[in-house]
Amino acid sequence: MRIAIISDIHDNLPNLKKCLAWCAENKIEKIICAGDVTNTDTLQALSESFSGDIFLISGNGELFPEEEAAAYENIKYGGRFAIFSIADKKIGVCHEPFFIPDLLKKEKPDIIFYGHTHKPWIEIKNGVQIVNPGTLGGVFTPATFAIWDTAKIEPELKLLATL
Repeated sequence: MRIAIISDIHDNLPNLKKCLAWCAENKIEKIICAGDVTNTDTLQALSESFSGDIFLISGNGELFPEEEAAAYENIKYGGRFAIFSIADKKIGVCHEPFFIPDLLKKEKPDIIFYGHTHKPWIEIKNGVQIVNPGTLGGVFTPATFAIWDTAKIEPELKLLATL
C-alpha cells in the first residue's frame, strides 16, 4: 500500500492541491497528516480533495476545534498523538518530536511519523524508523512530503517543486 505523509501545511492551499494531484496520479491510497493543517478551510480542502482515508493528528498551530476534524467521514482523528493500524503495520504519528518517547512507550510501533521542525529527516531510534516529511506549506524550508510503500522499509522524501 502506498501512503503519503504530510505535515505542516500551514494553510498553503496551492501546495496542498499540487500534492493531492500528485497523489491521485500516483495511486496513493491513504494519507497520514502529522499536524498543523491550521484552519477549517484547509481541513475541508484536505478531506474533500482526497477520497481515501486520512489519518490526522493535531499540531500546535491548529485553529479548528477537534470535533470538526472528527466530523469528516474520511478523517481518522487521533488527537495529539496516536498509533494507527494500517496494512498490518502499527504507525505512530505525532506533531512535536517530544511525543516520540510516549509513542515508543505506548506500544512499539513499526514506524513513527512526526512534523513540527519543518525539516525532512529519517533516523532509527530504539530500533524504530522515525520520519519527518518536512513542511508541505514550504515554511522556512522548501515544501516536501514523504511517500511510504508499506511493503518496503524506507520512505521516500519528495520535493514538491520538482513534481
